[in-house]
Amino acid sequence: MDGDLALRLSRLLDRVEGWLPEQPPAVDWARDVAALWQSHPLGGQLVAVSSRDGVRLDDLIGVERQKRALLENTRAFLKGYPANHALLWGARGSGKSSMVRALLNTLSGEGLRLIQVDRHDLVALPILVQRLRDRSERFVVYCDDLSFEGSDDAYKALKSVLDGTLTGPPDNVLLYATSNRRHLLPESMADNQETHLVDGELHHGDAVEEKISLSDRFGLWLAFHPFDQQSYLEACRHWVSHLGGDDAWSEAARAEAVRYATLRGVRSGRAAWQFACQWVGSQSIQRPTE
Repeated sequence: MDGDLALRLSRLLDRVEGWLPEQPPAVDWARDVAALWQSHPLGGQLVAVSSRDGVRLDDLIGVERQKRALLENTRAFLKGYPANHALLWGARGSGKSSMVRALLNTLSGEGLRLIQVDRHDLVALPILVQRLRDRSERFVVYCDDLSFEGSDDAYKALKSVLDGTLTGPPDNVLLYATSNRRHLLPESMADNQETHLVDGELHHGDAVEEKISLSDRFGLWLAFHPFDQQSYLEACRHWVSHLGGDDAWSEAARAEAVRYATLRGVRSGRAAWQFACQWVGSQSIQRPTE
């Protein structure tokens, strides 16, 4: 009877294993420079990914100050010097996410390794950080388009890792995040009603202080603003030349770039890239084939 039961259990386990998704190969940090962190009930796993594109920091136009600050901070980190967690916040399409990808493409040869964590996987962030603690590589853990709703507790895991635990993050881990919000938690009118004056000084209520405190844990804030027309056209010229060759930029392309931004109601690095794709593609189709 015991042998019969053991056989049935073995067959049941075989069937269960057949339903489970195939485990990804282990990340080899000597070969892989980027990975995704995927949480699951037993903790989480790293999945190696290839670089999405070849964009480099020199390709990003109109954000020179932000590039310089993030590059200096990351290089200090890679050399073992003090460095800050970074929050890149501001207008949509202004180059925040592209800058992090370009940073990896530029500095992977100097030892930078990047791990992206989606917002819904942040609950297992402390587990990831603990796994990285004793490794020799230096990691930027990256959260893209980060924001939280009022009832979302995932921010507590991020807040704890940034500055809340007794040990804090290890020396070989920095956290970088991008967001359209400077304060990652939503603020309501009711929160601000708790603000009051004390001897002429403005004091926020507890709710506002709680919401501001998460952003305060990032030592480096980099603001990204909508492009003016000059920066937008410089970005258009760069990408049109990149995709179509040095002679692809012309007065006709410039005029169409202005029209493109006017119709969309936005001037940004993303809009410049999208215009370049449209312009170079349409001109290539119209060009007679030999």
